[in-house]
Amino acid sequence: MSKIKLLSPRLANQIAAGEVVERPASVIKEVLENSLDAGATRLDVDIENGGIKLMRVRDNGGGIEKDDLPLALSRHATSKIYQLDDLEAVATLGFRGEALASISSVSRLTVTSNNGEENSGWCAQTEGRDMQTDLSPAAHPQGTTVEVRDLFFNTPARRKFLRTEKTEYNRIEDVIKRLALSRFDVSFNLRHNGRVIHSWRAASSQAEMERRVAQVCGPAFMENAVHIDIERAGLKLWGWVALPTFSRSQADLQHFYVNGRAIKDKLVTHAVRQAYQDVLFHGRHPAFVLYLELDPATVDVNVHPTKHEVRFRDSRMVHDFLFRSLHHALAEVRPQDQLPGGEAAPMQLQGGAQTSGLEAGEFKQQEAMSFRPQASGFSAPSYGGEANKNLGEAMPAYQQLYSAQSPAASSEAPASLSQLEESNEEIPPLGYAIAQLKGIYILAENAQGLIVVDMHAAHERITYERMKLAVAEQGLQTQPMLVPETIAVSQKEADYADQNLEVFKSLGFELQRVGPESLLIRQIPVILNRANVEQLVRDVLADLVEYGASKRIDNHINEILGTMACHGSVRANRRLSIPEMNALLRDMEATERSGQCNHGRPTWALQTLDELDKLFLRGQ
Repeated sequence: MSKIKLLSPRLANQIAAGEVVERPASVIKEVLENSLDAGATRLDVDIENGGIKLMRVRDNGGGIEKDDLPLALSRHATSKIYQLDDLEAVATLGFRGEALASISSVSRLTVTSNNGEENSGWCAQTEGRDMQTDLSPAAHPQGTTVEVRDLFFNTPARRKFLRTEKTEYNRIEDVIKRLALSRFDVSFNLRHNGRVIHSWRAASSQAEMERRVAQVCGPAFMENAVHIDIERAGLKLWGWVALPTFSRSQADLQHFYVNGRAIKDKLVTHAVRQAYQDVLFHGRHPAFVLYLELDPATVDVNVHPTKHEVRFRDSRMVHDFLFRSLHHALAEVRPQDQLPGGEAAPMQLQGGAQTSGLEAGEFKQQEAMSFRPQASGFSAPSYGGEANKNLGEAMPAYQQLYSAQSPAASSEAPASLSQLEESNEEIPPLGYAIAQLKGIYILAENAQGLIVVDMHAAHERITYERMKLAVAEQGLQTQPMLVPETIAVSQKEADYADQNLEVFKSLGFELQRVGPESLLIRQIPVILNRANVEQLVRDVLADLVEYGASKRIDNHINEILGTMACHGSVRANRRLSIPEMNALLRDMEATERSGQCNHGRPTWALQTLDELDKLFLRGQ
């Protein structure tokens, strides 16, 4: 007697349902994606009992023909792809042809549809027993309604794994939010137990898109987000990234889309984390809503049944593009971009005169405006070790920071902003210093109100960025190892080292393969002469294998520079003159990432006049 038997269609579909239909939210995702693929511009979702009792999705898409309805509920039946070439360049959200069949095998499913070419619609019903479909005419406008009742009614073991009504509903809501962010041109309506929860209209302009993002992610996200739109080498990245000061304790506000498909990809996560490396407080997570657009043929979406993962043909190029785009976008944020109204906001002066907001980079870093504490009571720091000595000698820009104060830097700022009104001069974003508090904070007056600056944190960032710039411009000083170090690696890692010798060389390392599983380190950067070089090389190789790129050596060098900048910056209780404080403010306006210190802490804060008035109940 044969032990191998062909599975029944019902059992095969129930097995497939284990991969596709995990819970009610999985059903909603699959059905909504089908509606979007059908060209729907309006989606109405009704939920009862967290989706366990009823899920109904109605759309105004193209609809399904009468003869195709039974096929639509069959396994491996789809209108999305017809041959292998189609699978290699999928441009739709769905393509497997198993979602409806899987859903119908574990629920009571009704699909009613009208393609607009017939007088009436048609209704197909199945209850997960013998998988037979009952077809009957039904009144229905153009589009499709999918109704799923009693999920897992015939698989009680699966039903036991469902959570409470609130938990399952929250998961459904998360799915709808993700899809609402992916398609701004579609209106979404959600009702739960007869109550309207969300109603999002279709958005076309950027302002309308930002309104929907604020509705989904919260207004605080949009208030602290930077819009980006970058295109290069066939790749386009656009969307919104939150400022580092708007970080999260969990990675719960991260939405990334590839050609409109919501994904969670380790390569993307790694690239984003690297972009925030210099500015995010330890243990915090960035927030973002980002859209990557590229040729569908260069990305494989047929990796996992849930379609949450993708595989890029050129992962290194994608990683580099994401990192550089986000790193540049965060670096370009200046204090003027973070003030109420952003760059375009008019600044109101006393007496009614207005000046336009300042563009990023408008303040040029000049010798006369560099922040230079006076020699009295403050001296340039000295660092132990040959590496630090050589690095210090290679950085004239850093040394200039502690040169004697020039007469130009001592020029007095206006006594008050009213002087600017008379001369029609623009008010700098961080305004002009008026006092120093407890030797720690600088108090300044700008067009909006009171600016409070953490003196040490701000100067630490300025010093750090200048040191990085000096290293980038003059290159890393390297030194040959007196005794070359041999490290044992896997053959795969050794192959990657062979293929990326130029990458290591650009980072100051000289590697040589001396065996199938052995590498020889002949040269290292001077600044890393006290680091665990072997571990660094291993970590870089692991990154190259996993992501196709690595920033570990750069990050380690930056950590050393950051420590030097921290020790070399002006300390607490150092009394500064008004010209020195103003010079620091001007440098902050011209320095990349000046909104955060090297450890991710904010360097300045604004108290608007309205906020100050509320403290003293003025005008109430």
